[in-house]
This record gives sequence, C-alpha cells and structure tokens, in this order.
Amino acid sequence: MLPPFTGTEHGQHSPPRRYDSAPDLPPLRAARLLDQVRERIRTLHYSPRTEDAYIHWCRAFIRFHDRRHPMDMGGPEVEAFLTHLAADRGLSTSSHRQALSALLFLYSKVLGQALPWMQDIGRPVPKRRLPVVLHPDELTAVLAQLEGVHLLLAQLLYGTGMRITEGLQLRVKDIDFAQRAIYVRQGKGDKDRVVMLPLSLVAALRKQLGVSRRIWAEDVEADCAGVHMPDALARKYPRAGASWGWFWVFPQDHHAADPSTGVFRRHHLYHETFQRAFKRAVQAAGIAKPATPHTLRHCFATHLLQSGSDIRTVQELLGHADVATTMIYTHVLRLGGGAVRSPLDAL
Repeated sequence: MLPPFTGTEHGQHSPPRRYDSAPDLPPLRAARLLDQVRERIRTLHYSPRTEDAYIHWCRAFIRFHDRRHPMDMGGPEVEAFLTHLAADRGLSTSSHRQALSALLFLYSKVLGQALPWMQDIGRPVPKRRLPVVLHPDELTAVLAQLEGVHLLLAQLLYGTGMRITEGLQLRVKDIDFAQRAIYVRQGKGDKDRVVMLPLSLVAALRKQLGVSRRIWAEDVEADCAGVHMPDALARKYPRAGASWGWFWVFPQDHHAADPSTGVFRRHHLYHETFQRAFKRAVQAAGIAKPATPHTLRHCFATHLLQSGSDIRTVQELLGHADVATTMIYTHVLRLGGGAVRSPLDAL
C-alpha cells in the first residue's frame, strides 16, 4: 500500500512542497498532498465515492512516475499515464475519463496550476451502450430466487427506479405512507426527488420498519453512537443521529467504524452484500443476460414507457437532468420486443 505522499522523492527526506492552491478557493491546511486532495474535495462537497476515486487515481499517477511530485510534472507525464491506462491496462472509456478528471482536479483545484496543456490531451469519446433490460417474466424469475430483506430491496428498486445507493441509504423519515411517496435525499448530483411508494410494498415496508425499530431500540438501550449524518447536521443537531426518524430502513446487523470519522456506529446494508445475492439469483433463474442491481432501474424506466407513461415523467422519476439521458430507453423499445418486424418473417 502506498504511504501518504509528502513530497519526498526517491528516498530523500525533504520538507513538504510549498505552492499556491487555486486562487479562488481557501488556502489548504493539510501538509500531505493526498490529504490536501481530500480536504479540497470535502470543501467542494463532492461525494465520498468521488473522493475515493480521485484519491485512487492521484496515488496511481504518483506511483506510475516513481513518486515524483506532480508539481515537477505536466502534460507529457499526464498523457503517458493515461496512455498506460488505455493501452496497457485496457481501461474502459468511463474509467479513462474519471482518471483524467481526477488529475485535472489535482492540478487546477489543489496545485493551482493553469492547464493550457490539458487542451492537447486526447479525451476518449464515450460510446453509447444500450442498457440491459429484463422481460417481466425474467424479472419475476429472478425475484423468485430472492428472499427476506434482499427481496424487498430488489422490489423497491424496481418499483421506484432508485439507484442501489439511494435505496440502501433510505431513512425512516423518507417514507411517507400517507402520501404514498418516498423521498430520495442527496441522490446523484446531490439532488433530491420524490418517487412513488408501490402499494404492493406497503405491508412489507411496515414489517421491515418493525425490524429496524427493534434494532434501533437495542442501540439506544446500549447507548451506541447514532447513525451517520450528512454534512454538518451532526453538529447542528447532536442528538438527531440517535433518533428514530434518521435511522436506516435497511440497517446492517452489526456495528463498524465510520470510514470518515472512525466512530464505531451502525451502517446501512452493504452494497456488496446485495450485489452478491442478486448475482446468485440471476444465475439460479437461468438468465444469461449480465443483469446487476442497476438493471432493476433500467427495467423500471423501460416498462413504464412500455405501459404508456410520458417520457418527461420518467425523466423526473429517474432524476435525469437531461431528457436525452432518458431517451436511451426509447431505443430499447423501438428496436426490441417485436416493435420492428423482420423481413424474414414475411417470407
């Protein structure tokens, strides 16, 4: 594992490198480079997953160039690293673009360097990929292989179009049975939205909340630390993290250290746990398509459009900023499911 980068090169000990950070941002307080990247990311309120990705690519960039300080490098070194990712490691277009974004952030937001050479670096053009969509019969077969909380979560993702992260991070207060609505907080792009609460899931969700409440009561009785709170709400409302309204709908069955603070607390279900369960269900159902939990979101959008729902409504339910993103599902409808008759069938 690469130790935190401090400006030492090739085993030589030297004080941390001094440079001016981006002039339109507050000065950095951390001494180590990767800690400065983290500090800047959190100042700009990027998501934890973006933070993890950017730190990974910055560390990989430094390691690739034998731990040289990024201030001693520029366009040729960045292009050499990106070429290595594409040619030698065979990274996808999306990963290539993510690595480039991380290095652009490092130089512009952390090191405060003008980047005229960035215009000369080739950017991979994203390819349009049609989403994997299951037929209702296939979806039914997959759901039949799931049980318990994994079945409920899969039904919820398909019934609302939520992303897996949005479903796992649901709080008790976000489910409104009276209005038959679910409030998705801080979704992709840090945006909130409202989705429908499927009537067929009301009883199962109430039962799940009963399980969650027993777990919450045990935590309160044991005087455990409350659940993680977004942004600075833990300081503004110190006791909110231990309240029932902020508790997870899908809590984990044990406590673990919070990666951002180190506090030992209860988290929501892990992504990997559900992803493995869903993969086993797809295999058990005999489905050859490369379906993942995100496929449930694709099925939600496609099946809504098939049933006659307006594309603008589907766009709002999915939380897409541009209707062009939602239009990808119309290509699935136009080209599949018997929408176009093959000339062979007319012979």
